[in-house]
Amino acid sequence: MGKILVGTASWTDPSLIKSKLFYPKDAKTPEDRLRYYASRFPLVEVDSSYYAMPSASNSEKWVERTPAEFVFNLKAFRLFTGHQTPQKMLPKDIADALQLHFVTKKNLYYKDTPAEIRDELWRRFEIAIRPLKEAGKLQAVHFQFPHWVKPAKGTIAHIEECVDRLSGYTLAVEFRSIGWFDGVRDAETLDWEQQLGVVHVVVDEPQNIPDKSIPQVWATTNPRLAIVRLHGRNEETWDIKGATAASDRFDYDYSTDELDDLAIQIRELSDVVDVLHVIFNNNYEDQGVRNGTTMMERLGLPQPREWTGPAGS
Repeated sequence: MGKILVGTASWTDPSLIKSKLFYPKDAKTPEDRLRYYASRFPLVEVDSSYYAMPSASNSEKWVERTPAEFVFNLKAFRLFTGHQTPQKMLPKDIADALQLHFVTKKNLYYKDTPAEIRDELWRRFEIAIRPLKEAGKLQAVHFQFPHWVKPAKGTIAHIEECVDRLSGYTLAVEFRSIGWFDGVRDAETLDWEQQLGVVHVVVDEPQNIPDKSIPQVWATTNPRLAIVRLHGRNEETWDIKGATAASDRFDYDYSTDELDDLAIQIRELSDVVDVLHVIFNNNYEDQGVRNGTTMMERLGLPQPREWTGPAGS
């Protein structure tokens, strides 16, 4: 069996912090929360980089604040994955340069972004995540594509561009359109991912959501790494409108039986890769960290280290 690492999508989710169900009272600062989280889990997914361009200074801090063996996956900036991007989520100078665009349009899409600005955003993104890579802590850059990104020549070309833009990095690809895995195209999609060298992301998410979710596809496309991402199975909140936080959508508490069933498949998948990541993206209050801890127990993984208190104490 390959090495299995379990973690959650973000350690800073407002719902988690506000719940006071995970962090001890003396973990009051961002630094202490990350140090505490890293004493509980060996892996985390950074999601703040989806909402705004990351920074090299933060990457350097994350390196300093975590043990040598602790690793990160990091979500790609939303513009790169075809998501609508409001002006406020762009760096200020970039937003100012696109002022005329936002006079008539609420959002910016990648296809409408001038080539020189695309180049600059990719340059800044790579510089920002480089400290994690150089420290050996960045395992994958996670590209989560929305349901309107369907199989097409333009889409395929864009994803291949993403791979070229981040040459030297490992990319993980997650789809939401069932067109990629409709029971007919599955092998073609997996073969293409394998040729690109990207990591296929196995997802557990609500079904019966027309063309806005995909089934579990337990397969690998990169011998070094596999990723299983668990979003919960809440069909009622998966596509709700007006959600103000991720925890509004991914509110789901896995049962012990569900975790046991998933653990069986995770063990089997880990047999064919060097490392397998299990990411819990159910994030209302302490659902993710609690389910993640249970999964580690079910898989017989090392238990958390002792928390020694805030930095400098």
